[in-house]
Amino acid sequence: MPDKLLAGNQEKDDKFQTLLTNTSVARIISSTVEGTIGPRGLDIMMVDRFGDVVVTNDGVTILKYMDVTHPVAQMIINAARAQQVEVGDGTTTATIIAGALVAEGTAQVLKGVPVTRVIEGINHGIKVTLNNIEETSLKIESLEDERLFDIALIAGRGQRDLAGLVVEGARLIGIDKLLDSDFKFADTVNAREGTENQVFKGVLLNKQPVNKEMPAVIENAVILVVDDDLRPEDLDREAMKTESGFQYYLQARQQYEEGLNQLIQLGVNLVVVDRSIDSLGEEILTEAGIMALQRVSSRELEKLCRHSGARKIKASTLNRSLETLKSCLGYAQLVKVDEKLKHTCVYGGKGENLATLIVGASTGEVVDERERMARDAASALQAALRGGIVPGGGALEIWLAGKLEELAREAGGMSSYGILALREALLKPFSCMAGNSGFNPLDKLGNIIAAQKKADKNSISFDADSGELVDVLENGIFDPAPVKRYAIKTAGEVAVAILRINTVIKMKNDELDPDNIDIME
Repeated sequence: MPDKLLAGNQEKDDKFQTLLTNTSVARIISSTVEGTIGPRGLDIMMVDRFGDVVVTNDGVTILKYMDVTHPVAQMIINAARAQQVEVGDGTTTATIIAGALVAEGTAQVLKGVPVTRVIEGINHGIKVTLNNIEETSLKIESLEDERLFDIALIAGRGQRDLAGLVVEGARLIGIDKLLDSDFKFADTVNAREGTENQVFKGVLLNKQPVNKEMPAVIENAVILVVDDDLRPEDLDREAMKTESGFQYYLQARQQYEEGLNQLIQLGVNLVVVDRSIDSLGEEILTEAGIMALQRVSSRELEKLCRHSGARKIKASTLNRSLETLKSCLGYAQLVKVDEKLKHTCVYGGKGENLATLIVGASTGEVVDERERMARDAASALQAALRGGIVPGGGALEIWLAGKLEELAREAGGMSSYGILALREALLKPFSCMAGNSGFNPLDKLGNIIAAQKKADKNSISFDADSGELVDVLENGIFDPAPVKRYAIKTAGEVAVAILRINTVIKMKNDELDPDNIDIME
């Protein structure tokens, strides 16, 4: 006789145990971030074993630091990370929809609907929903569009200074660069304690010169970028003990000095190095009045090269001709060291038009959160430019849910239950947002559905302060269309993957050796 699993007052066969367990995990992960969504969402404090604290309401950050081991939890967390990588915002929405979709899908299965039919309905509903969002989205053609500030304000959790900073930075960069699929606006954001917000045309390097004797300000910078250690060629100790080895070392050292002197001839006044600079190189560069930065991150090197027009070289390239070296140099109007903030800014590069946003924070505890808010705002603005905007405040989801209800009636059959599961899941973020604002979700939902039908608009929702129904488009409440599309798509994919799991089997600890696997014919 098969084992039984008690669920409420009903007995369910053991085949449902995996589904119920996975659903429970998905709901726990989702419920963790439900209290953070919306303009009245609260923060979560996370504490590690050393007592370090992170306070945030950023979905992907919460999931990143959660101590979880269940594979289903990891699947949802990975889906949120994919959302962050793709569009930079909407991770909380994606997580809540995924958790609700798993729960609603499981409820249909427990009623007797085959899992395959539920999945079929979910996939069909998502396809139609994504098309509806595409048809509904409103395009933004210019960086002067005032709606961009509203987009940044909402994604930046109501911080007007951050929204203004992001919009200013976007205009400095230009729409062509923002539309470039390889460019991530959020990467231009840096937060610093004890400073004011600022935006400038240029790049920031989180390093100071190697020593205090080097210049702190350079005008008309000529820049060399070394993706290597700046030192003579190394020899092992055994080779150094031989006469030929020692002579080779002296020759390499002489060539190294000659290479550095070539830089002086070319007028190089800024050397930026990926790794370290040896004492001889530091001495020669200091005497020549050249600013040198070492151990600069590869990401910052890449941005510096793009902005200044420089090409990265190896240390061995220093001994090539002057013409070869000259072709690798970059140029900028000004380089300035900020000793208080311990970084160096490069302004007015001759290459790509890049900008840097510095977000000020009063204390160290809020630096990371201010940076996350500004990055979300930058990502949302860029997504809006690329894919348009849709009504925010939960209005679109309620309208889409109505469309899914119509679709379920038209589809009929068992798959309609999967469509209805998606309908309920899409309403979950709105319910959480209404509850976080102190209102009855069911009451608000019923009023909004009636108002949308009466006005034949998909932009009716409620004001989070007063609770009154409003047209969100007229009140500057927008969401980037790509954020909505990707959140629903991601949530659907991970929910379907979880619903398809029939059994969980623990693998052996020892690694499988392909050479020792017996293949059964």
